[in-house]
Amino acid sequence: MAEPIDRAAYMASEGPLTPFHGAVPPAPEWFTRTVAAQPESAFVEVQGARIHYLRWGDRAKPGLLLVHGNAAHAYWWSFIAPYLAKDYNVAAMDFSGMGDSDWRKAYSAEVFSEEQMAVCEASGMFANAEPPVIVAHSFGGFITMFTGAKYGDRLAGTVIVDSPVNPPGRPGGPPKREFKPHNVYPDMAKALSRFRLMPPQTCDNLYIVDWVARHSLKPVEGGFTWKFDPFIWQDFSIGDTAARLRATKCRIAIFRGAESILMPPEIGEYMFNLLGRAAPVVTIPEAKHHVMLDQPLALVSALNALLADWNHSIPNRKV
Repeated sequence: MAEPIDRAAYMASEGPLTPFHGAVPPAPEWFTRTVAAQPESAFVEVQGARIHYLRWGDRAKPGLLLVHGNAAHAYWWSFIAPYLAKDYNVAAMDFSGMGDSDWRKAYSAEVFSEEQMAVCEASGMFANAEPPVIVAHSFGGFITMFTGAKYGDRLAGTVIVDSPVNPPGRPGGPPKREFKPHNVYPDMAKALSRFRLMPPQTCDNLYIVDWVARHSLKPVEGGFTWKFDPFIWQDFSIGDTAARLRATKCRIAIFRGAESILMPPEIGEYMFNLLGRAAPVVTIPEAKHHVMLDQPLALVSALNALLADWNHSIPNRKV
């Protein structure tokens, strides 16, 4: 497991994209080719808010919904999705208050879960004889635990990627936040220099960091600012994640980054036990918490292997 990075020092230090002065870091051919595959971009309305999503592949194929983490967006999955779209109708969504979706006056796990189901519906996933699978990272994984408990009978399965359910007594939960409007940066280079991954971590793939950072920003009067609503967490509670995990009504798998500070091996084992030792816990080598940024192709391979097995096996959960 990687050593934790001091948050204050990390925020005060030079951002990983600063040396590029707004230029795009060099990227390998696989990445430039993959992100060049233009997805469909669409919206669906949920409780008065327009929810944005991207979609790849044939609507006639089984559905696969990809879900981002805290303050992130659909483009965190846009270099993963085209690999999966060969076999699936793939969508990646923006939760309300994040990405290109509308902001709300108040947020809840219930409404985020409803947004997931609405994107599945709008993407045509419930029109297929095979129910969809939801793959979700970090905060998105906690919402997907709620969705699996409430709507799991409409799903083929859920894959939770580095979303730790901590045992009683283990420190956890989000850090204390200061709720205030975002800063406005005079140009893209300055804005990119302020981008940081949370929880703090390094990432060797700066071309991916740059990609997700650029899609995290929007033009406003005076320059650029972050897309996500800084007041989302003011009155938000994630609830009892352990109870939701145990209450999942569909197949489930747990993925963790081998170097993740949030999901060390003992947390994977704890979640394995919560699930009656009947669900796989898959470790992605050399990945920290932001698994798709650290090891994107390994994540694709792991997902393909899991989904191929699920397609040819009979669910038999003990929980």
